[in-house]
Amino acid sequence: MKRTAKAHWEGTIKEGKGHLSTQSEILNQTNYSFKTRFTGEEKGTNPEELLAAAHAGCFTMAVSLGLTEKGFNPASLDTEATLVMEGASIKSIHLAITGVMTGASAAEFEAIVSGAEKNCLISKVLNIPLSSEAHLAS
Repeated sequence: MKRTAKAHWEGTIKEGKGHLSTQSEILNQTNYSFKTRFTGEEKGTNPEELLAAAHAGCFTMAVSLGLTEKGFNPASLDTEATLVMEGASIKSIHLAITGVMTGASAAEFEAIVSGAEKNCLISKVLNIPLSSEAHLAS
């Protein structure tokens, strides 16, 4: 399997702007710029936000896989990925997940979450501190 994305940029780093598109076209000439990345003065996305979204999605699917393998059927899983950036470095990502299901104990859910934190595909390619927390609701 191969996935593609395209980036287009025009101008200088601070005054320029560009757009991002993905193979699926879910992003289709989506605005990104210095302002969307660092100041929030324009509507658009940025690489760090996209990385956090990719990590949240990958991690949540990995938790679903772990639950399914243990015979649990979650009604819903909601993850918030918080990426911390200082200067020109991504320092860490924290994943907070809430699961709604019956049958799983908090300890079982936490163990599956911990495994997903370490083993989802995005986690495996990142060389930064990762952390997670699990909240189980019924």
